[in-house]
Amino acid sequence: MKTDRRHFLLGASALLAGAVLPAHGAAAELELQQAGALRIAVYAEFPPWSAKGKGIDIALGRALAEKLALRAEFVEVPADEDMNDDLRNMVWRGHYLGTRPGDVMLHVPVDVNLAAQNDKVSIFGPYHLETMAIARNSARVPKIAGSAANAFEVFTREKIGAELDTHGSDFLLHVLNGRLRDNVSHYRSIPLAAEALKAGEVAAVIGTRTELEASLGDAPGVLIDSLQMPELRVTGWPLGMAVKAENTALATALGNALGELQRSGELARIFAEHGTVHRIPGGN
Repeated sequence: MKTDRRHFLLGASALLAGAVLPAHGAAAELELQQAGALRIAVYAEFPPWSAKGKGIDIALGRALAEKLALRAEFVEVPADEDMNDDLRNMVWRGHYLGTRPGDVMLHVPVDVNLAAQNDKVSIFGPYHLETMAIARNSARVPKIAGSAANAFEVFTREKIGAELDTHGSDFLLHVLNGRLRDNVSHYRSIPLAAEALKAGEVAAVIGTRTELEASLGDAPGVLIDSLQMPELRVTGWPLGMAVKAENTALATALGNALGELQRSGELARIFAEHGTVHRIPGGN
C-alpha cells in the first residue's frame, strides 16, 4: 500500500521549522553529486506534480536550480511501499535497480514523526499545504460537510471513485462500518477517476485537492469540497524537500531560494499554470 506521495498517514503534526533559513553560500560550496548541476528526485507518473518532464514539482525544481545558478537535472522514480523507502531510494542511498538518488527530493511530507524515523535525511522547506477533498456532481451529491455519518450517507446509493491504495480509498472502505464498499469504484489514478466523474459513471471522487483541481478544471456541474470531519484521520499535510542529513549548506541554500520564490509570487504562478491553487503551509 502506498503510504506516501498521494496521501500521508504518519500524523498531522507539521515540522515547519526550516521554512526560514540563514543566508546561503555560493553554489561551489554546496554538496552536489556533479559540479554545476542540481539533481532533483521527483515521483514518476504523478500529474500534476511530475510526469515525463512536466508538472508542478518539475517547474519548482527548475526554479530552485536557477536561483542557485545550477543546471536542473531530474530523476523520476516510482513510489515504493512507503515514504521511508522513498527517502532511501531517492535521497540517501539510491534505488536497488541502480538509479542514483537526487541531491534533493521534492514532495516530501514535512512531519515530525517522519523526520524522527529518518535520521539520514533532513526534511525542510514546506512549500504547499496539501489537503483531502471530494469532487462531486452537484446535481447528485449535496455539499459534503459535518460528520461522515451524515455527509457520506448519500454514497450508500451513489457511486464514488477513489485511487487504489490511497488514504481516500482506505477511508471509504472502512467508514460507516463498511457500508459504502459496494459503491466504491477504484481507478489507477485520480485523472482516470476524474474522467469517470465527468462521464457520469460515479457521482463523486475522493482524493487530494491539488490532483482534483488539476484533473477537473472547470468541469460543468462539478464542485470540490474540502474534507474536515472527525472520522478522517488526516485531512492535510505540508509538502517540502529532503536532502542528506549532512548536506546542511544545500538545505540552507534551497530553503532561501524557496523563500525568494514565494515572496516574488513565482511559486503561486507555478501552481496557477498547472490549474491548481497554491496553499501556504501554516497560512490562513
